[in-house]
Amino acid sequence: MAKTQTTLKTVDPVWTRIVEEAERAVVDEPLLGGLVHSSILHHASLERALSYRIALKLASGEMSDQLLREIIDDAHAAAPDLGAAARADIVAVYERDPACHRLMQPMLYFKGFQALQAYRVGHWLWQDGRHDMAYFFQARVSEVFGIDIHPAAKIGRGIMIDHAHSIVIGETAVVGDNVSMLHSVTLGGTGKEEEDRHPKIGCGVLIGAGAKVLGNIKVGDCSRIAAGSVVLSDVPPKKTVAGVPARVVGEAGCSQPSVSMDQILGG
Repeated sequence: MAKTQTTLKTVDPVWTRIVEEAERAVVDEPLLGGLVHSSILHHASLERALSYRIALKLASGEMSDQLLREIIDDAHAAAPDLGAAARADIVAVYERDPACHRLMQPMLYFKGFQALQAYRVGHWLWQDGRHDMAYFFQARVSEVFGIDIHPAAKIGRGIMIDHAHSIVIGETAVVGDNVSMLHSVTLGGTGKEEEDRHPKIGCGVLIGAGAKVLGNIKVGDCSRIAAGSVVLSDVPPKKTVAGVPARVVGEAGCSQPSVSMDQILGG
């Protein structure tokens, strides 16, 4: 029985599929062989591959990729949930983004996924009391990916950030599981208050491009925020809001807006 349990624990269908896709990609496009081998095929696990990829992206003259890899490896060793969240995020992108045809794509090419995994390490550092290093990760993520997520923000699993440019998520923001958001979304405050001042986004929420959700307000589970809306008050669960300021304009249109990605009002 002990042997069976150990075997089951080592099964990793997400990583296995990524490796299979990477092997085919090298055959199809040999000129990318160096990238694919160094980023995926040279590693024994998803965690190790993420560590290499994120460290290489965030490295600069101020901090080498080797030092960053050590930090990220330590984070994954201390917090196995980071790897579990990364797998959920990869699957979310694959299932929801029509431009994603392989699980390896977010690992290699999608800055929303890569920035989110770097944030997760920064959040671990923040929780561990290493605030200055967490701020360093935040700064580099902002510089490299154009996404600014405060390391104290709390973000769940199964997150899909499509296109991802100009995302801003504030210090006391909370994002539930299985949320999808598009580019230029802001989860911000409304002034200079220093306490709990950012939105609380429920699970299964879809936030359209350019939407601004401001203040310590609650967005209910499985709700939908239309593109370009400015949300200043609580949003009930399973509703669609739109406008400036946003108001309820109908039902969410389905049980899981973040999965269906249907942004057409009137559904």
